[in-house]
Amino acid sequence: MSTRRRTPSREPRLRPQQPVLERRRLAAADLFAQGLTAAAVARRVGVSRQSAHRWYHAWQAGGVQPLRARGPVGRHRKLSAVQLDQVEQALLQGAGAHGFASNLWTLDRVTEVIWRLTRVRHHPVQVWRILTQRLGWSLQRPRRTAAERDQAAIDHWLAVEWPRVKRGRAAAAPGWSSWMRAVFL
Repeated sequence: MSTRRRTPSREPRLRPQQPVLERRRLAAADLFAQGLTAAAVARRVGVSRQSAHRWYHAWQAGGVQPLRARGPVGRHRKLSAVQLDQVEQALLQGAGAHGFASNLWTLDRVTEVIWRLTRVRHHPVQVWRILTQRLGWSLQRPRRTAAERDQAAIDHWLAVEWPRVKRGRAAAAPGWSSWMRAVFL
């Protein structure tokens, strides 16, 4: 994990249908204000009468505020935006700066750094979600090269030997396309 593809919003997102449903409820509130009954509003807005009645009672009790969307649903995040910024800055320093033998990040190492900085424990799957969804990082794998690799020898082979191999055999004798001919001659 090392590069960022995009800069995602660090705020919790609304479910895609929440704004649409909120507009429908607010349209129903406008119709209630015009004096229409809950049954008439249900027909106009395209919802069940039970929903329209529930909205009507909520509208009577508190106006349009109870009909507004409540915002993101689900469990609250363990890491705040400030803590997430701290974690990201620590990750950008590299794994070696945090006492690891190599400079490669693994999910277990990132989990450990999150714990050291924030005292919040996460499962590696959740750490993956934090890295990819909240921070916008992508998976990066290091290129593997042999320790014995001799780049000068490789360059020489590509420049000198490969063209000779590519040309093929010397044209000393004509080649045969059939093995039978070579046997019977």
